Amino acid sequence: MAGSAEMASLEESFRKFAIYGDTKATGQEMNGKNWAKLCKDCKVTDGKSVTGTDVDIVFSKVKGKTARVINYEEFKKALEELAPKRFKDKSKEEAYEAICQLVAGKEPINVGVT
Repeated sequence: MAGSAEMASLEESFRKFAIYGDTKATGQEMNGKNWAKLCKDCKVTDGKSVTGTDVDIVFSKVKGKTARVINYEEFKKALEELAPKRFKDKSKEEAYEAICQLVAGKEPINVGVT
């Protein structure tokens, strides 16, 4: 599994995206919009093997039935779900490592902010 330093920066990325665009957010939970943004900004979606639809489906799958947000544990599960799709030629563990590296240490990209 990924090293603890990598996990720490993965959690940091989760928090940065979780509070993006929401002044009331605590960074503990992420909504679907921010999850989609994370996937786009971190190049998890590539338009071929992983599309925006896949991202939405995985989000719905990992969150609770009535929930509108995911926590960090569910976020890791969601990445695990997307990993084999994004890295078809790798084993499940290697794919998860690779997808974590895509996300770890990243923050939201502000487009067109002056």
